Amino acid sequence: QVQLVESGGGLVQAGGSLRLSCAASGIIFRINAMGWYRQAPGKQRELVAAITSGGSTNYADSLKGRCTISRDNAKNMVYLQMNSLKPEDTGVYYCNAFISTMEIPVGINYWGKGTLVTVSL
Repeated sequence: QVQLVESGGGLVQAGGSLRLSCAASGIIFRINAMGWYRQAPGKQRELVAAITSGGSTNYADSLKGRCTISRDNAKNMVYLQMNSLKPEDTGVYYCNAFISTMEIPVGINYWGKGTLVTVSL
């Protein structure tokens, strides 16, 4: 069974940095796109950043220039380095990956349970 497990969230002061990590585990045939989403209190989940298997990246305008997404294909991991954090960056950050397995070779989206990021003034 495929699982995505996030880590690295926590409380940080405005202007600080955090590095989120997400590990995919299970019997995985191929991981295609991976990404990070966030959900602020009372708001819908939104894309933060995404990265293809080839390394092409895409960022939300609100975080462009302040975060970097990367991945380690050998370790089935994706990372999100966030700098110059603002209180409005507070939310639960979810890892997402489109993964192919032997059972589902066409691939489906998997989600982690999320890690809370709180940015204080």
